[in-house]
Amino acid sequence: MDTEEQHTKRDRSPEPAKGPEERSRFSRSGGGESAAKAGETARAGESGEAGGADGRSGRRPALRRAALVCAALPAAVLLLSAFVVQPFLIPSGSMESTLRIGDRVFVNKLAYRFGSAPERGDVVVFDGTGSFLPETAGQNPVTGLLRGAAAVLGLADPPDTDFVKRVVGVGGDHVVCCDRDGRLEVNGTPLDETYLHAGDAPSRVPFDIVVPDGTLWMMGDHRDRSSDSRSHLGQPGGGMVPVDQVIGRVDWIGWPWSRTGSPAGAGGAFDGVPEPDGSHG
Repeated sequence: MDTEEQHTKRDRSPEPAKGPEERSRFSRSGGGESAAKAGETARAGESGEAGGADGRSGRRPALRRAALVCAALPAAVLLLSAFVVQPFLIPSGSMESTLRIGDRVFVNKLAYRFGSAPERGDVVVFDGTGSFLPETAGQNPVTGLLRGAAAVLGLADPPDTDFVKRVVGVGGDHVVCCDRDGRLEVNGTPLDETYLHAGDAPSRVPFDIVVPDGTLWMMGDHRDRSSDSRSHLGQPGGGMVPVDQVIGRVDWIGWPWSRTGSPAGAGGAFDGVPEPDGSHG
């Protein structure tokens, strides 16, 4: 027996198996990769779903914020109009040419809130209930609320009880129409009323009144078309408007653009008027 040949056969290293076993190992390896890829795909899908959910939940706060802003803006405008500055639509020609029909003006509601009082020459908006108009039963509350809100925003005609006029006399003043030159006199001083509508007389109705304390004598700038304190001389109150019925002072014309700016003032008509001396009953 050839001993060397036996050792050679006994020590020969086994060769890797070929055939089906190799394919089996390759299949297991390939299956592992496929499983890993499938896992990654599943995880990616889950992440996408989570991202979509997070995106939707992220949009909800933004929508809620937008809704809150949309609700807060009208409320802020209403509060501003109710307490600070209110738009007012001029409904008649009684203040022409200072204010014209359709003008939208801004009424300063703080003008007389801190100890100040209306002065001669001021153009003011006031509630004429009890002075220019009798006390009446209120209208339908819902209709009144809707119309009032629209009027506060300057989108509708003001309530029928609201008027815009110029202050001609304050408490204690002696107002007379007219002197020998056809002018109004306040406390014995004739007025040069440059703001009057062209062609109008200071008044075609003669009067001689003393304004009670706490009230105002009101007249329109278009005297021939103005129903003002003169029209209520024979009624209770004598056409006097209580100071606490004044809503505010007209400080600005906001529309139309061609007339934007401060309305024409009294032009110094009242500069030389002395304070009342209380000698008139």
